[in-house]
Amino acid sequence: MNDTGLTRRGFLARSGIAAGAFATMRTLPAIADQSRKVNILFIMDDQHRGDCIGADGAKWISTPNLDRLAASGALFTKAYSSVPSCLPARATLLTGQSPWVHGMLGYTAIPARYEHEKPRMFNDAGYRTYVVGKNHFGNHKHGYQNVLLEEAWRLSAGEKFKCDYRKWFEKNYPDKDVDITGLSYTDHRGSHPWPYDESLHPTNWTCDQALQFLKEESNRDGWFVKVSFKRPHPPFDGPKRWFDHYAKVDFPMPKVGTWAVKQHGRIKTTIEKSPSLTRGIAPQEEVRRSRQAYFAGISHVDEQVGRLVDSLKRSGQLENTLILFTSDHGDMMGDNYLWRKCYAYEPSARVPMIVRWPDSLGIKSKRGQKIDKLVELRDVLPTFLDAASIDKPARMDGMSMLDLIRGDHKNWRKLLDLEHSAIYWKGNSWVALTDGRYKYIYFTLNGNQQLFDLKNDPHELSNIEDPELIGTWRNHMVEFLSVRGAPWIEDGELAVLDKPILRGPNFPA
Repeated sequence: MNDTGLTRRGFLARSGIAAGAFATMRTLPAIADQSRKVNILFIMDDQHRGDCIGADGAKWISTPNLDRLAASGALFTKAYSSVPSCLPARATLLTGQSPWVHGMLGYTAIPARYEHEKPRMFNDAGYRTYVVGKNHFGNHKHGYQNVLLEEAWRLSAGEKFKCDYRKWFEKNYPDKDVDITGLSYTDHRGSHPWPYDESLHPTNWTCDQALQFLKEESNRDGWFVKVSFKRPHPPFDGPKRWFDHYAKVDFPMPKVGTWAVKQHGRIKTTIEKSPSLTRGIAPQEEVRRSRQAYFAGISHVDEQVGRLVDSLKRSGQLENTLILFTSDHGDMMGDNYLWRKCYAYEPSARVPMIVRWPDSLGIKSKRGQKIDKLVELRDVLPTFLDAASIDKPARMDGMSMLDLIRGDHKNWRKLLDLEHSAIYWKGNSWVALTDGRYKYIYFTLNGNQQLFDLKNDPHELSNIEDPELIGTWRNHMVEFLSVRGAPWIEDGELAVLDKPILRGPNFPA
């Protein structure tokens, strides 16, 4: 880690980011059976931590269907969301681009259109494109031919938008209140399970609609289906049976480092009175209930994943369908006295990533492998394009994870960038780099910095204070931000910004 003399080109080569983010277009390998189009089933949930899957070592959590998916595919153990909040993460999934290239450096609305967008690219290739669940695109479809939304935000005064799930619920169950739990969509209280039959729950509804799509397409190939569950994102309103299950489980409670005690340990709070909390010490029983409800939501989603995969088995389409499961970001859930998302730390930024390839792709690699190379949400779309034999546009700096599955590791990135513009409080504005072993975080509005050894300190409890190692990583950050220039870099050094920068110059006008 003493290679501090990286040139700009050298750094970009290490990180896998093409200079100016313009990679060379390449022709992707054709599928084994030229007479068929490979189907794509893209399953994602929301706010699912990367360490909350049994296959990733969390033996206390019940995720048998995700575990089986990983056992028949590949689990990526170092997968990240570079801007770990809903909207910028979804812009990354839509475009296959890094934050600086798609222009969203924090929580801001997705633009009406990018030059290259996932559903439009598949439309152009002759696919039928569907999405059901949470898009978070507002009124824009971004090319999806069929859209059914589960974005049942509680309606404020004068608000007219109603998602498809809310319309369905109000039409079919006029005697019931869809908002009966009283939980908001940043609410971390863990004491309000779903009171109705599970068939009415938005997680079940989302899966039911997807199953209908798959049934209609059961005799045809050439479809792209995105199933986007809004849970385990709050509200924590999973089925009571899962609440009861985790009440009996000895799951891990939050871990807190010395640096976090100094920064946040004087903030006393309560989840019951401040359900949208972002930091501070809450009563242990409230924390346990919150985690219990969060894990309940994950297991509830896992059941729906099983239903989707089983439907492909029954229709005979499993071995002509690439399945990818991931999430847009995680949730701190009290670790280091922090809550919610938008942080550089592992519980917020690391996400689950599972890819199961079909036999029709002709990939002879071992199934059940765990891959520890750095992958990110920008790699999801290039992976889909690779599977479908669609050329990757030049202005797309993500890479196909199928290359890693095939065993081609030599050209993969060695460094990954993460960032988020200011949110919650002024000091929480940062840019970070990781090589999988170390993680360096630079706070852009005050000049503070942190360095963690993820191998020996996976919970980021001890801030490294070795001047030489910090200097190495600071130089890496200078190299990375040199592409941006001022005000990020001044006189060859990291600068302290005067104000948060929410959008980069590549954000579409």
